[in-house]
Amino acid sequence: MKDAAALHKLFPDLEAALYEEIMEYGEVKEVPGGSAMLKIGQTIRSTMLVLDGVIKLYQEDDEGNEFFIYHIHPGQACAVSMVCTYQQEKSQVAAKAITDVTVLTVPLQYMEKWLSQYKSWHYFVIKTYRARYEELLRTINEIAFKNMDERLEFYLKGQVKQFGSKVKLSHQDIATDLNSSREVISRLMKKMEKNGWIIINRNSFEWIRD
Repeated sequence: MKDAAALHKLFPDLEAALYEEIMEYGEVKEVPGGSAMLKIGQTIRSTMLVLDGVIKLYQEDDEGNEFFIYHIHPGQACAVSMVCTYQQEKSQVAAKAITDVTVLTVPLQYMEKWLSQYKSWHYFVIKTYRARYEELLRTINEIAFKNMDERLEFYLKGQVKQFGSKVKLSHQDIATDLNSSREVISRLMKKMEKNGWIIINRNSFEWIRD
């Protein structure tokens, strides 16, 4: 996976010399699905480029309750790790591997060097910040201005977009991501099933609405 052709396909438009440096100084890591990849309060000393798999970024309160923020996919970078790495700050969010994940980690010193040396890296970092900022705004909009049934619909559509029409998620998983209760989510999903939007299976659902 760690070769110029694969990197070029996942992260296009970088300078040729930058691909070589990424391959030389980056470290490929395999992370099993379900594993924690980032903890709140953790000092980050490298950024992550996702080569394969899906990472979930989420917030966690003092009681351990989770709230889903967004997913990170192959060809994308973890904006939080970029910010915290550059400022040498501690993370205020957590991340876990939803599937088996392959990431390429880049140490702090090269992040700083590439920002000044390669315009393409500078543009990539800015593009990553902007995309994640827009994701965050959408999440805030869902929390602030929509009812739980509307938030659930938005969330399920997002999961279908990421994973296809058949999504392996339990009602408890969904409730955790939306900071709700399993009973509320089950009731709303049964309503959606009655209206012909979804088919509920054990620990999964299938989206059938046009």
